[in-house]
Amino acid sequence: MTRSEPAKALEHIRVLDLTRVRAGPTCCRVLADFGADVIKVEAPPGVDRNEGMSGPRHGYDMLNLHRNKRSLSLNLRTPQGRDLFLELVRTADVVVENYRPDVKDRLGIGYDALRAVNPRIILASISGYGQTGPYRERAGFDQIAQGMGGLMSVTGLPGQGPVRAGIAVADSASGLYAAIGILVALSERDRSGEGQWVQTSLLESQIALMDFQAARYLVEGEVPQPAGNDHPYSTPMGVMATADGHLNIGVGGDGQWQSFCRAIEREDLADAPEFATQEQRFRNRPTLKPLLEEVFRTRKTADWLARLEEEGVPAGPIYRMDEVFADPQVGHLGIAVPCEHPARGAMRLVGQPVGLSRTPARIERPAPDAGEHTAEVLGAIGLSPADVAALKAQGIV
Repeated sequence: MTRSEPAKALEHIRVLDLTRVRAGPTCCRVLADFGADVIKVEAPPGVDRNEGMSGPRHGYDMLNLHRNKRSLSLNLRTPQGRDLFLELVRTADVVVENYRPDVKDRLGIGYDALRAVNPRIILASISGYGQTGPYRERAGFDQIAQGMGGLMSVTGLPGQGPVRAGIAVADSASGLYAAIGILVALSERDRSGEGQWVQTSLLESQIALMDFQAARYLVEGEVPQPAGNDHPYSTPMGVMATADGHLNIGVGGDGQWQSFCRAIEREDLADAPEFATQEQRFRNRPTLKPLLEEVFRTRKTADWLARLEEEGVPAGPIYRMDEVFADPQVGHLGIAVPCEHPARGAMRLVGQPVGLSRTPARIERPAPDAGEHTAEVLGAIGLSPADVAALKAQGIV
């Protein structure tokens, strides 16, 4: 039998999603977009004091984070709610949570409790600072992790003071690292038959994202400083003001430097001894940069981009978000994915940036309303509509 649509890579995987805000939902979104049956477990109205932290239910953030999921309303603070959850764990593959580390144990759904019900279960825990250690019970927030992980110390202009990134870098990264950990654990489970506990934190993820800046300190003992829009050790590479805006340039080596000088019609700079090599250009950046700034202000951005492209010099525009999605290459890549929502109508969401030739990610359903699939999910473990109605009357679902 020939399938009319590509297979879903993770359609055999069921995920119980206990997460909120951004890090955990990002992790579960990856799994859901590749076909996993993700059941978003939410407290009934009035039970969760953090309800609404991600904004309106039909707001852009919730819609983008929770597409492709089903929603189950369940009060885990009650014995009946916990027992129902553990019953769902029996047939699940993955549980994802981003509570403070002590919360899951207080609720009776820590790793040992889950494993006792289902030895194949994979628990993924995302915290602010780690499951153990002196900061384990602190609440984790993205900007705090950006600061503690070193990102804010190298972001911004020299002398300006620390600057946060314009997106939730630590939140998103920890969600992605958790998804990687889950996929590794699922692969290993195929061999061993056993699940395991996957752990990451905002702090660890932010440090890992520091990559060469972190290695620069660990290996060389150098403490990186903010370089603004200039590359930390390569020149010329950064932002240039033009006659009508700005653009990014990236001159990566001595050959590109020669091409760059031809593009800007300053061959004299190519042959100048003080700029002949990468090391010399970096050492003399305070002299070189003003010379280039003077040149780039003489023409418009589009003109410079065309000239640089002719010479094979990496360069690009600096877009606002509306300009990003108007770019023909962005349109060709299809990362703005159409979706239909019963309340919001036709809209577009941000797709997955990873393409698979046979089992690509898809957005098949919009973000659910709270508890939309409660009867459906509980019915699958044997509860009748009357049972679900009784649980609702008791505030358990």
